[in-house]
Amino acid sequence: MTEFLVRHFVKNHEDVEKVSVRTAYGVLASAVGIFCNVLLFVVKAAVGFLLHSISVTADAFNNLSDAGSSVIGLVGVKMASKPADEDHPFGHGRIEYIAALIVAFLVMQVGFTFFKDAIGKIREPEMMKFRLISVIILVLSVGVKLWMGVFNRKLGQRIDSKVMLATAADALGDVITTSATIASLLFWRMTGINIDGFVGLGVSLVVMWAGIGIARDTLEPLIGEPVPAEEYVRISRFVEKYDGIVGSHDLIVHNYGPGRSMASIHAEVPNITDIEESHEIIDKIERDAARKLGIFLVIHMDPVETKDEQVLVAKEHVEGVVSRLDGKASIHDFRMVDGRHQINLIFDLVVPREYSREQQNTLSHAVMEELQKIDERYQCVITVEMSFVASARKGQEE
Repeated sequence: MTEFLVRHFVKNHEDVEKVSVRTAYGVLASAVGIFCNVLLFVVKAAVGFLLHSISVTADAFNNLSDAGSSVIGLVGVKMASKPADEDHPFGHGRIEYIAALIVAFLVMQVGFTFFKDAIGKIREPEMMKFRLISVIILVLSVGVKLWMGVFNRKLGQRIDSKVMLATAADALGDVITTSATIASLLFWRMTGINIDGFVGLGVSLVVMWAGIGIARDTLEPLIGEPVPAEEYVRISRFVEKYDGIVGSHDLIVHNYGPGRSMASIHAEVPNITDIEESHEIIDKIERDAARKLGIFLVIHMDPVETKDEQVLVAKEHVEGVVSRLDGKASIHDFRMVDGRHQINLIFDLVVPREYSREQQNTLSHAVMEELQKIDERYQCVITVEMSFVASARKGQEE
């Protein structure tokens, strides 16, 4: 079903890097969300009225809020697709995140409203009614929400959309809440004990937690995230594949909305190459990055030694020591100043961002001590830098 909708409603659906294609995906997801959630609201509201069930009614209005969220998402996607202008030279892509943030607060508001209603039902429970057709309808709604979760997850992964992934998580949360509602009805039918208020309380807490999760996921790109490890590798390999580039480091990516990124990177070039020749290569990489990766890439050129054996051996010594002491650390911008009684090794030491100042100093001193064991003339001038790449721990959490 997902592929059928994509093929029929998203033109050039495979070209997911294009803003127009991403917008079409967003419109499709929003339209499907509006249709399905309004349908579920009407059905569940009728069931809740017939059964006098607060948990069913809460679930119905949760679906209505989801429909409103889809409307806001649709408006946000359309506004985010507006091209850059004089006041917004990097486009309007971040509006999509703002729209998702509004959706998050709406979801939390619905959850809080029914939290209060559930407390009232616990204090003064009402007689419930059980009808098999109503339970069957709720079971079918679970199936619809489960499909919507899978649908949004597939599209979100395809175009790397945090908003769609958040919507998928919300839909799967709805599967849990509706299932709990069905369980409360069956429990009342079998035991005569009314736990509707308690289940409604649980439903409201799940809804509020889903809203908090959506807010968290959309605030991160607005505040500024580290470069995902796979994105770091993709851009670095793209730059390093060109003849005349021997390495790269210090990649920073600025997100201006899904599919709209600006990045800067340091590209290492042999110090014996003519500067105009290296500059021509850098210009070509920047143009190709815009065309092939959809990234506005700014490259800083770093000349490095590639011929002097003494410098290369010293660099190997430093890299070996750093790797042995801490596998999470690395070096770049290595230079050597040779003297009769002292050899200065000048380099940047890159460590994970969570390292404290004490950890940084401890590692720096350990590196100096180990290098002096290799050659007592070695003296280090170390600049400690923080990594802008997402840690493995963060990747696992996500």
